[in-house]
Amino acid sequence: MSTVSAILITLTCILVPVSLITVWVHDIVLDNDRYVSTVAPLASDPAIEAAAVKRIAEAADARVDGPQVTSDIAAWLQSQGLPPRVANAIKSLGPQLDSAVDQAVTKVATRFVESDRFETVWTGANRVAHSAVVHALTGEGRGSVEVSGGTVTLDVGAAVEQVKKDLVDAGLSPAEKIPDVNKQMVLFQSDKLEKIRDGVHLLDVVGNWLPILTVVLGAIGVVLARRRRRALVTTMLGAAAACLVLAIGLVIARRYYLDHLPEQVQSPDAAAAIFDTLLRFLRVSIRTAIVLGILVALGAYLSGTGRLPRAVRGASERTADSVARWGAGHGVHTGKAGTWVNTYRRWLTIGVLVVLALVFAFWNHPTVLTVLLLVLILLAVLAVIALLAASGRERHDEAVPKV
Repeated sequence: MSTVSAILITLTCILVPVSLITVWVHDIVLDNDRYVSTVAPLASDPAIEAAAVKRIAEAADARVDGPQVTSDIAAWLQSQGLPPRVANAIKSLGPQLDSAVDQAVTKVATRFVESDRFETVWTGANRVAHSAVVHALTGEGRGSVEVSGGTVTLDVGAAVEQVKKDLVDAGLSPAEKIPDVNKQMVLFQSDKLEKIRDGVHLLDVVGNWLPILTVVLGAIGVVLARRRRRALVTTMLGAAAACLVLAIGLVIARRYYLDHLPEQVQSPDAAAAIFDTLLRFLRVSIRTAIVLGILVALGAYLSGTGRLPRAVRGASERTADSVARWGAGHGVHTGKAGTWVNTYRRWLTIGVLVVLALVFAFWNHPTVLTVLLLVLILLAVLAVIALLAASGRERHDEAVPKV
């Protein structure tokens, strides 16, 4: 392997995980539609629902000052001749009255959060909020999500107003006097938020081109290598290893973030749900890259000249020949098609590989299942080509006169 080739392959292995991050930033974090579709399922996440119920109940605090109410009632009844002992018993019901009101508010808030109405409010708020998330990461745009000092908060005012209405409709008239309070739900907090703006902007700019550049550099590195097959195996395994390092880094980052949550974040479980949801696409991409790298490296190795690759290919050829002879013995012939496939088998194989590579390249957000599906298709097509080629060889051998 030449020095230039080694440098290009090393650079490719480093750029593969960086490319995955740029695609994630460009396609998910800074794209409104994809961002909304990513966070929309959070509306039905138990941790988010619990956090929303708590925050909405706090914002829609409809206390009726139970001790004061029961004291007034007891004083009036006592003035009407009620014994003092009974009046004191009525006064003791004050805390229970407050508790009953709190339970009513929580029950109404829970019913609202678990309904489709909350999903509508959540999705709409996040669609508007996305511009503020972009503002937090790039310094551009704003929305109903407020960003201050690295803290991203979602305005749940619409949800609180709906819960107030439900409380009044349920007969809790004091809810009409709920004051206008700060109705913010903290989604994310990091004192590093402003410091990473330049990096996010750069990743967004190169998001469309870095993956292409990475593939080109890797291809050049393999072509310039003295032993190209080995270089390809090295490149793919190196890229897979780099992606594995990134995956481990995300696990460590998640643990560190959740272990150092600031007081502004009301629910650690909700913070974990948001973290996992926003990074889901990146994690899927990392797993896909790892599986793809290993499978391509395995395919390149099995196409080599080593003892094991030759043994595997020899076994498959013998199996194809046996099937072709069995078919010929039962009157199954491929005619000129088999002969043609046998003649141009190498070019057909290359063509199939190119087509599947293009399909993968243009596939919108491929996953591990996408890779496995394409591999199964490749194996099926190669098996058909091998059978047709074997039939062509069988026909050729029959046509050659025996001496």
